[in-house]
Amino acid sequence: MGAMLVPALPVCGQMASRGVAAKQRGKASGLPFNGWLTDVAAQAGLTAPVIYGGVDTNAYILEAIGCGAAFLDYDNDGWLDILLLTGSRWDSAPEGATNRLYKNNRNGTFTDVTAKAGLTRSGWFSGVTVGDYNNDGFEDIFITGWPHNVLYRNNGDGTFTDVTNEAGLAREGARWGAGCTWVDFDRNGHLDLFVSNYLKFDPKVIPAAGKDNNCNFKGVPINCGPRGLPPETHCLYRNNGDGTFTDISVSAGITKATGSYGLTTVAADFDGDGWPEIYVACDSTPSLLFKYNRDGTFTEDGLGRGVALNEDGQEQAGMGLGIGDFNLDGKLDILKTHFTEDTPALYANESSTSFDDVTLRSGLGVETRYVSWGAGIQDLDNDGNPDLFWVTGSVYPEVGKKLPQYPHRTPRVLFRNLGGGKFEELLTEGGPGVSDAHCSRGCVFGDFDNDGDIDILVVNLNEAPSLLRNDMKGDNHWIKVKLEGVKSNRSAIGARVVVHYGGKLQAQEVIAQSSFLSSHDRRLHFGLGAAQTADLEIIWPSGLKQSFKGVAANRMITVNEVKGIVSAQALPASS
Repeated sequence: MGAMLVPALPVCGQMASRGVAAKQRGKASGLPFNGWLTDVAAQAGLTAPVIYGGVDTNAYILEAIGCGAAFLDYDNDGWLDILLLTGSRWDSAPEGATNRLYKNNRNGTFTDVTAKAGLTRSGWFSGVTVGDYNNDGFEDIFITGWPHNVLYRNNGDGTFTDVTNEAGLAREGARWGAGCTWVDFDRNGHLDLFVSNYLKFDPKVIPAAGKDNNCNFKGVPINCGPRGLPPETHCLYRNNGDGTFTDISVSAGITKATGSYGLTTVAADFDGDGWPEIYVACDSTPSLLFKYNRDGTFTEDGLGRGVALNEDGQEQAGMGLGIGDFNLDGKLDILKTHFTEDTPALYANESSTSFDDVTLRSGLGVETRYVSWGAGIQDLDNDGNPDLFWVTGSVYPEVGKKLPQYPHRTPRVLFRNLGGGKFEELLTEGGPGVSDAHCSRGCVFGDFDNDGDIDILVVNLNEAPSLLRNDMKGDNHWIKVKLEGVKSNRSAIGARVVVHYGGKLQAQEVIAQSSFLSSHDRRLHFGLGAAQTADLEIIWPSGLKQSFKGVAANRMITVNEVKGIVSAQALPASS
């Protein structure tokens, strides 16, 4: 990648922001929106708070960044369970500050099984990726954080074992792991592991909030970073196929990409050549896109592909990533979230070599008020046009007390897809789960109650999470696709499904991390609108292709890489 001069940016609390005002909103379409999101976390039993940093002030950036979560089916019963990460407090971890695993009771409630599962652990945790790295049929968990990461092997009996050391993933010294994703980069059927590292965090060197005059936001002293702090390089671990991994970061060319603050990481085949790329949302530095050269090495080409900067050629505070086919052209697009007083970035995948920043022409420029995090390109009303959703929350609890125009807790953001590449923001039409204000970070998309629509789990800092149940109106149809790899990795990570319905087509891929440091339901959900059947095309990481015609709607289709469709069933809704 050649050198490129980037225009100087205003410093806003050491995070990149263009300081732009929102575009004027147009006239509302008046079209009905059939999704309705309501927070049911309390009645579902999700009442323990996610401890992360100070409530009123944060001394260090470690306290402000927050963490992700996961929807996963750890016991293979067909119902989504929940893993919520945690942080700590700088002075000491309060009682109950632990990562938490909740088992789905299949009736709209969850039971905390953390201790029984062997997952009780306190510390500063950041990201999670879920995948079956040893191909034994049970989903394993990798978690990043500071000062160490951890790999949990699923024992298949409801328990997990920390195998970080024996797997060769332990590192000497402290390091802040952030984004992480399983990816079979060489397509040999074994899941490899990519980890993005945020920055070199050392509280003995970094000044605490208020100790450095350069660390302020609108005149209010705040925690320092990321700008001004030393960035990190990133890591790639090759799966040896025997339960161990080898660090190939140097030989693969990953460490050549320097000077970035890496956060959320996505592995997907963006250029359609059958091999996954690795995209890293980077905070206040150009985002990275690693292209596999098919010889064990990667080349970083974020600038060349058009996904490193915005359309003005400026860095943004890249935090969350939504991946999907919003314009229904069979290619994966990217939604990236940023800091307050800046727009998100919506990158339309134009060809095998480039993306186009369509943020303003798509209508997203009307929203610049919030610090934005976890995001998704998801069809929340099953009309066949994927919508945009993201969560928000400040990183500076001190600022809102002195400057009320920058509150700490802020609403979620929902843009309904109008078709034709246009979106409109819905402020209240999506339900109270959208308009409620929280300080949020990760959000996860999946159908926790198995009723045929997309629900959302949201991480809220220093309070209980939100579980946004989607209560669909109308009679739009849908289809879910669950994939079982055989020649490919068992989790089918990297497999692509293209669904044809009602004259439209939409591509999705099984990915192991997106949103903000989070992992979604591995079952791919497609809204079909009025269509009652769909044609499916599947491209497996092994290169095998399958097609199925006239599949009935309102079913979950389970497809085995060798056997084809092994079940097509109506999902049992919870009572």
